[in-house]
Amino acid sequence: MVVENKELQKASYFVRKCDMLEQNRQYFWKQHSPGLIINLLIWVTYSDLYIHTEAVQAALAKHKEEKMALPMPTKRRSAYVQSPVDNCTPPDSSSSSDDEAVSSESTGPQQSPDTWINSSLHGSSTSSSASSTLSHGESRPTQPSALAEAFAQARIGVGPPDVPSQAQARGSRVDLPPNAVVRGMSRGQSRSSMMETADGVPVSSRVSTKIQQLLNTLKRPKRPPLSEYFMDDQEEIVEVPQADPNTPKPEGRQIIPVKGEPLGVVSNWPPALQAALARWGATQGKSPALTALDITGKPLYTLTFGKLWSRSVKLAYTLLNKLGTKNEQILKPGDRVALVYPNSDPGMFWVAFYGCLLAEVIPVPIEVPLSRKDAGSSQVGFLLGSCGVGLALTSEICLKGLPKTPTGEILQFKGWPRLKWVVTDSKYLTKPSKDWQPHIPTANTDTAYIEYKASKEGTVMGVAVSKVAMLTHCQALSQACNYCEGETLVNVLDFKKDMGLWHGVLTSVMNRIHTISVPYAVMKACPLSWVQRVHIHKARVALVKCRDLHWAMMAHRDQRDTSLASLRMLIVADGANPWSVSSCDAFLNVFQAHGLKPEVICPCATSPEAMTVAIRRPGVPGAPLPARAILSMTGLSHGVIRVNTEDKNSALTVQDVGHVMPGALMCIVKPDGPPMLCKTDEIGEIVVNSRAGGNMYYGLHGVTKNTFEVIPVNASGTPIGEIPFVRSGLLGFVGPGSLIFVVGKNEGLLLVSGRRHNADDLVATALAVEPVKTVYRGRIAVFSVTVFYDERIVIVAEQRPDASEEDSFQWMSRVLQAIDSIHQVGLYCLALVPANTLPKTPLGGIHISDTKQLFLEGALHPCNILMCPHTCVTNMPKPRQKQPVGVGPASIMVGNLVAGKRIAQAAGRDLGLIEDQDLVRKHQFLTEALQWRAQTDPDHTLYVLLNAKGVAVCTATCVQLHKRAEKIAAALMERSGINIGENVVLLYPPGIDLIAAFYGCLYAGCIPVTVRPPHPQNLSVSKAACILTTQVLTKILRSKEAAATVNIKTWPIIIDTDDLPRKRPPTIYKPPNAEMIAYLDFSVSTTGMLTGVKISHAAVSALCRSIKLQCELYSSRQITICLDPYCGLGFVLWCLASVYSGHQSILIPPMELESSLTLWLGTLSQYRIRDTFCSYSVMELCTKGLGGQTDMLKARGVNLSCVRSCVVVAEERPRLALTHSFSKLFKDLGLSMRAVSTAFGSRVNLAICLQGTTGPDPSTVYVDMKSLRHDRVRLVERGAPQSLPLVESGTILPGVRVIIVNPETRGPLGDSHLGEIWVNSPHNATGYYTIYGEENLQADHFNTKLSFGDPQTLWARTGYLGFVKRTELTDSSGDRHDALFVVGSLDETLELRGLRYHPIDIETSVSRAHRSIGESAVFTWTNLLVVVAELCGSEQDALDLVPLVTNVVLEEHHLIVGVVVIVDPGVIPINSRGEKQRMHLRDSFLADQLDPIYVAYNM
Repeated sequence: MVVENKELQKASYFVRKCDMLEQNRQYFWKQHSPGLIINLLIWVTYSDLYIHTEAVQAALAKHKEEKMALPMPTKRRSAYVQSPVDNCTPPDSSSSSDDEAVSSESTGPQQSPDTWINSSLHGSSTSSSASSTLSHGESRPTQPSALAEAFAQARIGVGPPDVPSQAQARGSRVDLPPNAVVRGMSRGQSRSSMMETADGVPVSSRVSTKIQQLLNTLKRPKRPPLSEYFMDDQEEIVEVPQADPNTPKPEGRQIIPVKGEPLGVVSNWPPALQAALARWGATQGKSPALTALDITGKPLYTLTFGKLWSRSVKLAYTLLNKLGTKNEQILKPGDRVALVYPNSDPGMFWVAFYGCLLAEVIPVPIEVPLSRKDAGSSQVGFLLGSCGVGLALTSEICLKGLPKTPTGEILQFKGWPRLKWVVTDSKYLTKPSKDWQPHIPTANTDTAYIEYKASKEGTVMGVAVSKVAMLTHCQALSQACNYCEGETLVNVLDFKKDMGLWHGVLTSVMNRIHTISVPYAVMKACPLSWVQRVHIHKARVALVKCRDLHWAMMAHRDQRDTSLASLRMLIVADGANPWSVSSCDAFLNVFQAHGLKPEVICPCATSPEAMTVAIRRPGVPGAPLPARAILSMTGLSHGVIRVNTEDKNSALTVQDVGHVMPGALMCIVKPDGPPMLCKTDEIGEIVVNSRAGGNMYYGLHGVTKNTFEVIPVNASGTPIGEIPFVRSGLLGFVGPGSLIFVVGKNEGLLLVSGRRHNADDLVATALAVEPVKTVYRGRIAVFSVTVFYDERIVIVAEQRPDASEEDSFQWMSRVLQAIDSIHQVGLYCLALVPANTLPKTPLGGIHISDTKQLFLEGALHPCNILMCPHTCVTNMPKPRQKQPVGVGPASIMVGNLVAGKRIAQAAGRDLGLIEDQDLVRKHQFLTEALQWRAQTDPDHTLYVLLNAKGVAVCTATCVQLHKRAEKIAAALMERSGINIGENVVLLYPPGIDLIAAFYGCLYAGCIPVTVRPPHPQNLSVSKAACILTTQVLTKILRSKEAAATVNIKTWPIIIDTDDLPRKRPPTIYKPPNAEMIAYLDFSVSTTGMLTGVKISHAAVSALCRSIKLQCELYSSRQITICLDPYCGLGFVLWCLASVYSGHQSILIPPMELESSLTLWLGTLSQYRIRDTFCSYSVMELCTKGLGGQTDMLKARGVNLSCVRSCVVVAEERPRLALTHSFSKLFKDLGLSMRAVSTAFGSRVNLAICLQGTTGPDPSTVYVDMKSLRHDRVRLVERGAPQSLPLVESGTILPGVRVIIVNPETRGPLGDSHLGEIWVNSPHNATGYYTIYGEENLQADHFNTKLSFGDPQTLWARTGYLGFVKRTELTDSSGDRHDALFVVGSLDETLELRGLRYHPIDIETSVSRAHRSIGESAVFTWTNLLVVVAELCGSEQDALDLVPLVTNVVLEEHHLIVGVVVIVDPGVIPINSRGEKQRMHLRDSFLADQLDPIYVAYNM
């Protein structure tokens, strides 16, 4: 800020008039020139030291009045992780806790030998427990009380026949209490009402209480409020922020460049820095140049100027003449050399640095690498590579300490070029011949040295400093700091770079100053050591950071007799940090009594590119102290300077950093875009033109231009001159009297929603929340991550080992509130990690870019985490308001016709007419078909059952099956109380007994109901008159354990079918008509509803005939079935199809795969099978378990080239990723990529699609996910953003017609429109079967009509959303093929923000978020999205998943996750078809029965 002289004088007059040490008043300094208003408040008190702390406490008090109870995360005890801790570090900097990592491994008794009984007790479905073995690691052995639990659950609720109970699913590691309620829901129950009333959840549930707390916190309005607008989903989804009319804007006039004082010309200044060393080495040889301290803080050695000169000359000679052969030297002038010296050995570094200068090679000082895993190690490699470094100088001690390979060679560090190491200890250097003298040219523009600099992203670049810039910088510092010959300087900073190098190594030699170097290790042991050195050596100058001031204050009680009266300059290297004010003031407050004068504190502003930008000159005793500015945080965030007059709490106090350096020209330009000059009341980036600055990023010409060759332009875009400026990376303004104020750095800038926040300010606020009991003062990292089109602020801090969970959570929630109040910005994530686990810079600071990388990779391992997406994500689009349907279905249909779109319907080929009356008769009922086969082809084998070894343990020919069925029918008919038409439960393991019992029931006129053992609670559901089962299961059902749990007297008759007498029934029952019920098919849907459907004899015949035609099944064919035989298409293929078509079925119970993974694939190869049927669980088991064993299978002769059709049976959207992985994996075994396909069925029709042998290959389309959420289908190209691949669900079966219907208007939709799939087919089920007498409620599911178009046809509603698309392919009849694409279950969709989401899409994103996430499931509760993720890694990864899950759902689905639950593998219940039971999971979560590892409530 530059002002005319009159106003400057006026301002300085005002400032002089106040007595700074007595008055605590605020003065305004205003310039009244037209068009310029500067609101800069000068703060002139030193007594009020902790204004920021007070502001924070006031802000928190305001929040306390609001009484916001935040829900504390739930954490399992074993998830508390303590980390190993390094050596003791200075006060307030580190900790020393022992390694207390807790591991919890559950163990249990060994499994019983009888695998089937064991599996059944586990409730393990085929596939489900199969999938657990691989996808979820080791399953836990069965507990002895498993049976008791199964029966306990039988007593208290309706349970699914094919769903493992939660506690036992998939070898789970979760124990539920025996009275755990797992509630099902009848079809009639309203899901929405159940969700809102929390039906079935105990009032005392912790989860419910916490969710209520969470909802209370979310009732607070977000900042800023969403503007009212509507945006079509074709446009971008994110809200476009509207400009706030009250945003402060700069009003001043354009700034004029500020000029520093002229650089004085001194007659005896040397022509080069090396010449100064030569001069002092010759004339003042015994004068001390450097004193190094040992680890205790005592002097170790003193290097005189004479020794420094002689050793540097020796090294220069050695480098140029002794490293290669005579003819071929390794180094030549201009080459770059790495300097690798520890912080504790400044002497060796000085010799190496000056030796390089004398040899005219370019030194590149870097940190000592400690391991391959050093923070930022590969970036240092990038620096060495870009500088072309091939040689490294080091000391003997340092070389010995470098990590080595087993052969003793120095380790090749990650990303580093191959280096040759040279030891520079005196004994290895060669004395030059008398006639050899180093060449010392006058300083020119050649590079003298390269200083490393890390960017915001972590990239390390080398700033090249020319010889003339090095010399000029030393001259400018000498003039600004008024250095004199023979002074003593105490340096606490890193001597390899920045101020430590410029003052402590270069300028000190220029002025023959004695430097006392205090290494970091000494500061750790004795924080007061630098103060003691000042006192002992009567030092005139000290170089420190705020950290050193703080440590000295903490330890000053140990030393009362120290005096700092000798100091004329206390240079604070990080005085540009806004929060350095309090450190400087507090230090002065403590040490003024020890002789410290207020005017000696000299903050400065520096950057690697511009070097020293400004420094406060030492003041004159008694003169007024420099000004301070109290600025409005809100103004700062908008980049303007405003006095804070209203809210003291959101004020920032900044101190000046003095004036511009001598010989420099400075101005302020906008930090983004073209370098346009700022206005006088605007914050911008400081740019400097000076001979004393860096001149390029070495080897990176592209980046150099944007930083080192900047020409500022005025408001009209015209350059203000031709001289180039260097960007300093510092943000600030020019105050009264041309004083420079710095308010932050570019690399610490966080740009959130168009406002700029400084990372250092946020750190200061976090530290002011309380005296630091929870975290370490110097170990807080603040950075931003891009999530959902904006930057989000993340704070990571190291937690003290003694901080309790509650303390940590309280501290985090208070930090949130403080930052929200003071900075008006929401935090996205606040994480606490165990002590000493964050990546550190060599001098102990936090390595920000590496910390950010660990956070994004999920490798930070926090011990506490708080996510607040609801507060800070303010750019979410407005929720969609569903419009009332004003257009009737007729209009929609006409509109489609006008647009040239046909009605979305498709049909399979005709079933055809059967002319032969014998065939009609034999296929009328399945019982007749079996009798006919037993007579005409008695010895034809229909079924072969394999065990885990692939051995056929049981076979059934036509006549054997017929006779076994007759025996069972006779037993049923003999029993009184079992009448025709009554239900009989079949309780069998997968096998031929089940098939025989099924036909026995049909022969006796009973209605069979297949039930998965051992779920006796299903008996009541099916109103059973009798249970047919095996001898083993009969014993279990009649055991004492069962009797203790369930009242056996209420049970129906139990018939053991193992040893029935050879009797024939008097007659074989024949139903009076084909519409009679043949059997009941019970299944649990993914929404947790248990539904039984009635299947008539006509439907059975039609379905079997349809499958026979589609798959071309004849007596000579063999198929392999690896499916559960209890419901749906699995039951049809296992029990019905072979009897109808006569083909041989090789049966593989899926549970056998758990002990023999290769069983299924080996069988396909051994029997040369062409057609096989399996479930997703079986496919997943093979993919995960045999993925790496294809070579072994090939060696064993497994060949899958015979497989023509491998059909996955499911009632869901095809899992494209899994089928594709399976095909790709086993391609090497000859499996055709075209062989794998899917079938689709539903409750109303068990088989709608089945790929079969004819028809075109299934087609794949890519749809836009945003449109799907709006119930629309928009086809996009593969790889388009937000695209979702969908594969056709198989060819529609013969005799089946489907149509796509709007579920609300019940009108037909056009091609490629999303709607409910309705089906018309002779094998539709005839209705639901329930015990609640609510069949009429769902009558329209089976016999419903379109509201327009074809009002005669009766349709069944599948409850699935999908669409039909006409493809370019042709089917067997020569017509174009209509493909049916299933998107998902209508009951399962999540209605959030007015949009429709399919859980599988969110779960796919969640599972991709981190390698440790196995299975995941989502559901909603009171409008909150809950994500449950199974953790496959170690428990220390648990909290890493929370931000990653939140990020991915926000990025890909534009939803904020309300609760993240991390659980053990196997907790998410899965049914026999491999489908997740999300509603069971939800009920268990709300009833506190999951035993989660961690529950995070995102605020």
